[in-house]
Amino acid sequence: MKVFKMSVATFLCAATFAMAQFKQSPLPYAYDALQPYIDAQTMEIHYTKHAAGYVNNLNKAIAGTPMEKESIEQILGHVSRETPAVRNNAGGHYNHELFWTVLTPQKNTAPSAALQQAIMQSFGGVQQLKEALNKAASERFGSGWAWLIVTPEGKLAVTSTPNQDNPLMDVAEIKGTPIFGIDVWEHAYYLKYQNKRADYLSNLWNVVNWNEISRRYESAIKGKAPKWAALDDFHEVMAGTFHPAEKGDLKPLRSRISEMLAKAKTLKSSQVPADCMQPEVQKTVNTLLSQTTSLQAKLSRMSDAQAKAKLSELHDNFHRLMEQCGGTEHHH
Repeated sequence: MKVFKMSVATFLCAATFAMAQFKQSPLPYAYDALQPYIDAQTMEIHYTKHAAGYVNNLNKAIAGTPMEKESIEQILGHVSRETPAVRNNAGGHYNHELFWTVLTPQKNTAPSAALQQAIMQSFGGVQQLKEALNKAASERFGSGWAWLIVTPEGKLAVTSTPNQDNPLMDVAEIKGTPIFGIDVWEHAYYLKYQNKRADYLSNLWNVVNWNEISRRYESAIKGKAPKWAALDDFHEVMAGTFHPAEKGDLKPLRSRISEMLAKAKTLKSSQVPADCMQPEVQKTVNTLLSQTTSLQAKLSRMSDAQAKAKLSELHDNFHRLMEQCGGTEHHH
C-alpha cells in the first residue's frame, strides 16, 4: 500500500509539473563561470532558490485562471488588475529569465554597430551609459532593478523599478522593452559584497553580454523606424517596380525610372531623421542616388536580365538604408 501511495504521489507531482505554464530556462553557464565577479554559491542559490521560487509561485497563482494560456508579457501588461502574488512572481520570473542571458563568461563582448550608435545618441557613449545605469541601481531604495529599455518611440532610456516590477508592466512609471537589467536585490550580491552595492555594480560590467543585449535591442526596434516622408515616397516607386520585376515584368521599371530618380534626388536633399545612423545613412543615400542615376542613364540599352540585376542591387541598398534607420516599417 505504501508503494502504491508513493506511486500516486509521484504521478500527481509529475502531472502538475507537466501542466505548469512557465518553467525556468537552463542557466546558460556553470554556477562558477562568472567568478570572481559573481561567486558560485550566490549564483546557485539565486538560480535554484530565488528564481525557482518565483516561477513555481507564479504557476500556483495563475492556476485555474485564463492567465494559464497567456504569455508572460501578456500577464505583465495587466498586473494592475491581478493579485500581488501574480504581480510579484510574474515580474520575478521575467526579470530573472532576462538577467541570466545578459551575463556571460565570454570576454570582450561589445555592442553592435546599431546599438553603439543608439548609445552615442542617447547617452554620449558606453561609459556614460554605465554611469547612468549604476546611478539608477545605486539610488534604488531597498530591493529592485535598474533597466536599459527601448521606449515605445524606439529610443534608449535608463530607468529603475521597485521589487520585481519591470517596464513591461502596466503599473510602470516609464514603460518600454527591457534589453538589459541589473538585479539589486541583496540576494544577488550579499554573500560576496555584503553591503557594498557599488562594488557589485562596478564588477558586474566585467561579465555583461553585449551580444545578447544587442540582439534584444535589434529585436525591440523592429518596426520602429523614424518617420521619413522622402524615404516613404522612394519606397512607393521601389515597390511598384521591384516586385513586378521579380516576376519578370520590367515594364513598370522602364516607365517609372525617371520618377524613381526624382524621388532619389528628393531623398538626398531631405533631412535625415535624428534616429537614423549617422553618418552611415548619408553614405547609403549617396550610393542609392548614384545607382538610380546610372540605371536611368543606361536602362534603354539594357536587356531585361541586366536591368533586373541592377534593380536588385538598388533594392539591396534600399534594405540597408532601412536597417540603418532602425526598422522595417517602410518595407512591405
